[in-house]
Amino acid sequence: MNNKWIALLMAGSLFLGSAGTYAVVNWQGTPQETNEAHQSAKRSQVEESTSFVDLEKVSQAYSLILNRYVEKVDEEQLIEGAVQGMLSTLEDPYSVYMDKETSSQFNQTLESTFEGIGAEVSIVDGKVVIVAPFKDSPAEKAGVKPNDEILKVDGESVKGLDLYETTVKIRGEKGTKVELEIARQGLKDPLKLEIERDEIPQITVYADVKKQNGKQIGYIELTSFSKNTAAEFQKELNLMEKRGIDGLAIDVRGNPGGLLTSVDEILKQLITDEKPYVQIEQRDGEKDRYFSNLKKKKDYPIAVLIDKGSASAAEILAGALKEAGGYALIGETTFGKGTVQQPVQMADGSTIKLTLFKWLTPDGNWIHNKGIEPTVKVSQSEIFQTHPLKLEEPLKKDMNNEQVKNIQQMLDGLGFAPGRRDGYFNAGTVTAVKAFQQQQKIKPTGVIDQKTASALEAAVIKEIKKEENDFQLQTALRHLAKK
Repeated sequence: MNNKWIALLMAGSLFLGSAGTYAVVNWQGTPQETNEAHQSAKRSQVEESTSFVDLEKVSQAYSLILNRYVEKVDEEQLIEGAVQGMLSTLEDPYSVYMDKETSSQFNQTLESTFEGIGAEVSIVDGKVVIVAPFKDSPAEKAGVKPNDEILKVDGESVKGLDLYETTVKIRGEKGTKVELEIARQGLKDPLKLEIERDEIPQITVYADVKKQNGKQIGYIELTSFSKNTAAEFQKELNLMEKRGIDGLAIDVRGNPGGLLTSVDEILKQLITDEKPYVQIEQRDGEKDRYFSNLKKKKDYPIAVLIDKGSASAAEILAGALKEAGGYALIGETTFGKGTVQQPVQMADGSTIKLTLFKWLTPDGNWIHNKGIEPTVKVSQSEIFQTHPLKLEEPLKKDMNNEQVKNIQQMLDGLGFAPGRRDGYFNAGTVTAVKAFQQQQKIKPTGVIDQKTASALEAAVIKEIKKEENDFQLQTALRHLAKK
């Protein structure tokens, strides 16, 4: 089998680049794991050979439509529709069909770079939602956030489209633009975001050593789990340990998942053999448990940063470190994706990606549609909850709408107290806008025009990027420094 198909565990969703990825389990580990995997394969073979559904009815319907329908019908279209119809009856957003062209395109994402907006989407309750934008991607820079619901692409509704049909509309070549209309919790009106597609590099590991109360805390951010992630993680961790660290913070906020082998190799460095680091449940309820060979825990504490954009393989890591390692999870409840898909290539090059297993935490918990709760719940400051500004007209005194409310929240977060945050552009808001404009060397009119709006957005982004404003990270550093 092509090694590109090996061990992918994305959030049952797609990269919004020129391609997307999907899930398959294929561990290579201890003899116990290998034997369990072999037994699992034997069970699957037995199940596949036990019985076949009588397809006479399907064949009869196919022949009737092809030969008798009032208008000429494309034979290939009928077959494609039949396959899609069978999958749709499963009511599983993660079990999907890709035609030959789409399947070929999606393979491209597994290369070192790909082109697109740099986000991952999934289907939740029939809605196309953002799992997470990638770090420093066009999507993140445009203001896309986890759990945003995509309503329209370039003015066309995505209602009734499946995940793959939607991503086909969104992905594209570097330098081209796409407009997304999104619904966001807490906003009455949809947002329109114009995003210029770009090349998305597959850099997944960012490392640093941070000082906290005289202690050296290692920090490793994992933005996804790709082919080289585990090796890069090990390299950075070794360098930190040689320098001497008093704790380790692993950041998987906004991490939508990735290669199962990568998270597997990382966990084998951190979790001892006392508990399985993950369990895979078959359709008959039998469970395959996967163990590390590690005998001794690290001699420093570990904490994991999580949020609602942490999904799939990132949740496997978080669940293992919490339940098998006894380490703290800091942040917000994760996305909640607890199933495993495997792509099966058809003879014509098309692919069916089918849900085959559930994955469970070390203690046997199934987190699907629930997520993993943090042990230390921490929300970010309200400035992190602000939205991109799209002005159809300048905003000024006595206006009352959600855009004004968003601006008031921005001003407040930047220290320019408007006096209220209910969306009414009062005299206090005018004063706050003038103060901001003066700071930015903009003519102090008290009116939010495009120039002021752009400066306001840039100031907010700058503030968000300041490490001291990251409440979740600061909590993790303090937690580790106390140990």
